[in-house]
Parts: sequence; structure tokens; C-alpha cells
Amino acid sequence: MRGVRAHRADRGAALSPPGLRVLLIGGSSHAGKSSLARRIAERLGGETISTDSLARHPGRPWRRPPHEVPLHVVEHYRDLSPEALLASVLAHYRAMWPLAEDVIRARLQAAAVPLVLEGSALWPPLAAALPWPGVRALWLTADPALFRGRIEAESGYAAASPSVRALVEKFIARTLLYDRAMRAELARLGVGGLEVGAADDLERLADVGLQRAVALGVTRSAPADRAPSSRPRRA
Repeated sequence: MRGVRAHRADRGAALSPPGLRVLLIGGSSHAGKSSLARRIAERLGGETISTDSLARHPGRPWRRPPHEVPLHVVEHYRDLSPEALLASVLAHYRAMWPLAEDVIRARLQAAAVPLVLEGSALWPPLAAALPWPGVRALWLTADPALFRGRIEAESGYAAASPSVRALVEKFIARTLLYDRAMRAELARLGVGGLEVGAADDLERLADVGLQRAVALGVTRSAPADRAPSSRPRRA
């Protein structure tokens, strides 16, 4: 096993951009950020942090029995439109951005292993303004059907009550609005997102992600690129 890990670390080091200290992986919920972040961190001999650990916003509106969805989460999704839900979460991300900057700055100043910071809070206009060398970014996107399928599977949608299904539908709608808005921001910045498919292999996706991570402050005119696919595997 140590030989396998060493091989992956060597492969990651060979593919990673020179001087990479912090890699940001953004994208909507259920795009596969956490899985990809863990795999790339393993390649780089680094560690991962999720922006969810920095500050909390009403989370996913489902729980596995016997746990119940907190009332404030139910009310949040029940009472707000998908557009208002998106505005709420983006306002939360803007408010917590200084916390993310602190994490990135601390890693750049310390003689520590590379960091892969992942989360939906890595909103493109905020990340693009970072002035520091050694930081690169990658944003994941996907077809709406992939988002819906993953969310329905995780939430137990098929067996859920009508009231829970209504909350999940709001979550799906917000997810798709976020992805659409993120794509528009990436296009405005001239940065291409990485489109994830249901059949993408995580190892190959890690290869592509390391190769296509962009230096912040550098604009590129590129549409969302598709990752090469092989056997089915969830990212």
C-alpha cells in the first residue's frame, strides 16, 4: 500500500503546476468536490479542508432516520424561492470569505504540506481577486441530470414523504441556479470550468484537474471542458 501511495504522490507532483501551495476546488453541491479534493491531496502529499467547516449555513434539507431535519432548515427551504435561496447562500459566502482568505494566507506563510481547499463558498469572483502566487483554482460543473440524480440518491427521494420531497426539490433548484450562475461568472472571467460526467474515473479526473487548474488573476477564454471518461465511477 505504501508503494501505491508513493506512486500516486509522485504522479501528482509530476502533474501539479510548479510552486503550487494551495489548490481551490469550487462548484455546486454534489459536483464531486470533496472526492476530488481528497484524491488530489493524496497525490500531492497534502491535506484537505472544506469551506463548510469554516462557517455554517442551513444545510441539506434531509436526514437519515431517526434524525429529523431541524425546524430552521425546514423553514428556510419551505419559505424561500429558489432565487431567494441562491441569494441567501451567496450572501453567506461573501460574508465568510475573509475566513477562507485567512486559511489560504496561513498556508502560504507556513512551511507546510500543500492544501486543497474545497467548497461551494469558493465563488469565482471572490477567488479570482486573490493576489497571491502559489494559489490555483478549479471549478467543477455538471449536467443538470447528474446533479438531480446524485441529490435524489443521497436524500432518499424515492421513499421520502411529499413534504420532504418538496424541500429536496427546492435544494435541487437552488443547486442548478448556483451552477448556472457560476458558469456565467467563469465565462465573464474567461476561465473554463471542468465538466464532470457520471462515467468519469476519479483518477483521470484528478489528472485533468491538476493540469487545468488556473493561476488566479490569469484569464482564459475557454468553455467548460469535459474530463476524459472510462469506466463508471462517482467523483
